[in-house]
Amino acid sequence: MIVAVGIIFWTRAALAASDLATYLPKAQPSDFFTGADRFGPPQGDPPIVPVYRGDQLQGFVYLNSDFANSVGYSGKPIHILVGIDSDGIVRGLKLVDHKEPIVLIGIPEPRIVAAVNRLIGKDMRPIAQGAERPPQVDIISGATVTVLVMSDSIVRSAVRLIRTGRIGGGSVAAALPPVTKTLDLGKSEIRDWASLVGDGSVRRLHLTIGEVNDAFAKSGNTAAAQNPEAGEPGDTFIDLYVALASAPTIGRSLLGDEGYERLKERLQPGQQAIMIAGDGIYSFKGSAYVRGGIFDRVEILQEGSSTRFRDRNHTRLGALAADGAPDFHEIALFVTPPEFTLDPTQPWELQLLVQRNVGSRDKAFLTFDLDYNLPDRYLRSEQRAATVPSGTPATQTSAPAAQVSLPAEDGEEPLWTRIWRSQPASIAITAIALIVLTAIFFFQNILVRRPTLYTWVRRGYLAFVLIWLGWYANAQLSVVNVVTFTNALVTGFHWEFFLAAPLIFVLWSAIAAGLLFWGRGPFCGWLCPFGALQELTNTVAKWLKVPQITVPWGLHERLWPIKYIIFLALFGLSLYSVALAETFAEVEPFKTAIILKFARGWPFVAYAGGLLFIGLFIERFFCRYLCPLGAALAIPGRVRTFEWLRRWKECGSPCQRCAKECPVQSIHPEGHINVNECIYCMHCQELYYDDQRCPHMIQVRLKREKFQAMSSSSMRAGGSGPKTVITHAGKPVPVLATAQSQALTSRSDKGDEHGK
Repeated sequence: MIVAVGIIFWTRAALAASDLATYLPKAQPSDFFTGADRFGPPQGDPPIVPVYRGDQLQGFVYLNSDFANSVGYSGKPIHILVGIDSDGIVRGLKLVDHKEPIVLIGIPEPRIVAAVNRLIGKDMRPIAQGAERPPQVDIISGATVTVLVMSDSIVRSAVRLIRTGRIGGGSVAAALPPVTKTLDLGKSEIRDWASLVGDGSVRRLHLTIGEVNDAFAKSGNTAAAQNPEAGEPGDTFIDLYVALASAPTIGRSLLGDEGYERLKERLQPGQQAIMIAGDGIYSFKGSAYVRGGIFDRVEILQEGSSTRFRDRNHTRLGALAADGAPDFHEIALFVTPPEFTLDPTQPWELQLLVQRNVGSRDKAFLTFDLDYNLPDRYLRSEQRAATVPSGTPATQTSAPAAQVSLPAEDGEEPLWTRIWRSQPASIAITAIALIVLTAIFFFQNILVRRPTLYTWVRRGYLAFVLIWLGWYANAQLSVVNVVTFTNALVTGFHWEFFLAAPLIFVLWSAIAAGLLFWGRGPFCGWLCPFGALQELTNTVAKWLKVPQITVPWGLHERLWPIKYIIFLALFGLSLYSVALAETFAEVEPFKTAIILKFARGWPFVAYAGGLLFIGLFIERFFCRYLCPLGAALAIPGRVRTFEWLRRWKECGSPCQRCAKECPVQSIHPEGHINVNECIYCMHCQELYYDDQRCPHMIQVRLKREKFQAMSSSSMRAGGSGPKTVITHAGKPVPVLATAQSQALTSRSDKGDEHGK
């Protein structure tokens, strides 16, 4: 009994800080090791679970996210159970949980798993020792980031586990060599292109069309072999050059003095810069970085670690400064991301991914390696004495698996801090956009007095929100964020989870503050990319004279509660299952139209396209009647403290102009503005100050003009004929009853007719 209680206590303690207990019941021992029939009690921290066949130990199972970062495209961890034997060989994998939108809605999950399963049977010990580079998986078009994250997390987690000494025959950490080399930052000179290429400062990879066609033919992929690259076999497919630009001599020679100084200011401690130049019919950049921000055709590998560059790591160069450097079709300067440490004194390699279409959607891939070893002339050697800490034996044996924990100093920097540091430009642009919007709101009375200027300011801001914030940065908020946040408050709140998506966090913080001032308007009317898409397409429709449908007020009142019903249904469903609520949240077309840019199955595209089509005739149809996020924001928006929208006493009785011209019909016939439905487009405020369209302002203008005319010098001049007197502000004003006064009266009558 005591033993049983001890095992239960140990199991709970070992799994307390891990999700392994949550996901292990989803797998069977035989999923990882043939013939295995049971799991043993967890061992160590992070925990690993032994797997047995009878009484014979087969290996261990662990959760990848316990050992390595596994955050995918969705901003949430991808959880994979990994089976590894005592020799460090991966024996089985099982994807147990993910929130990847690409996989959930388009690409079949078995296809993703099949790509990652290529790691099964791989010995991870040489990778942990730095003797081999990480194995590569088949990249799937449309899910590049997801597959890379899954593969990288499996490899990194296995490497970290082996380096703790818990499996794989002990710790693989190597002793420091007596002689160390460092990059000599004090040595700087200007060299020409020929000398840089000659001594290996710049390395070259040249592939012809014939060589690439032969490589695909030998790969065993029949479809790829039957679809050869067009052109002569001797023609250049790609002529690629690579150099370590952070080495002073190489950097100054290739970038020039000014360019190198700018690079030095940009580099953080431990970061390196790599110049890549290419020519030929194949681009080393590709187009994936435009859609997803990642350069998926080039990868840097060193001692078991690897990285791909993102758009934030990239600087485009027009030409190289070195004398004799040829003109290249494309030149890029990449800075290594903070989470990847490239040792410039050790060999590394660039891996070029070559892809070939083998069907309407499928592609075949091959990789070609370019080794790089910085010449010794750029290095400085130092003699270091190897020391052993006092009281530590020269040879250490690994501790029992159940007693060894991951070293504290081996822990990674929190993921959210690395993400924030890696996106300074995007965060800054978003912050500036929010400041501009705040200024528009605070100084709205000045801006709306100039209708033409205001119209183009609004259109320009919506275009920015759609193109940059939505399609480029993918910062489209969703009702899923609301139900997830609410669920986190109930089940256990962690800031790190919400901080992992910087732009989403910044936008939600701004919108939360904006609810106190303007209600739901800042988001629905200005910061929603799909809302911007609806309004801009409707603007084009109006320009093309597409007839606009005005929904009868009685029907409109009965339609707008639909979005509140949808939100309450999703919220109630989230209390039962957040995953199920996320599935039904597809009522929002945001993912289709903004995040995935219509690259989905036809039912989703047809749904989003249908809403946009209706929006050509009924402006912001989805926002008015179906948007659950708008409903979610309208509820707390009722507590807004300030009222910024001005009204005249004539508004609604008798004047109905604002109510009829409101783009979303948020103004009641009696003149009251429904703050739950108002998107703060400020069209009513344009009318409020417009003395050509607002009846109240027309009367004010006519009175002002009449008074000015009566007070003019020509009217005050003496003349024959009878005089009459009118009163203005309690004072008598003489008016000549001449042809001039008659003309003034005629003009006033015309003005009244215009106002009516």
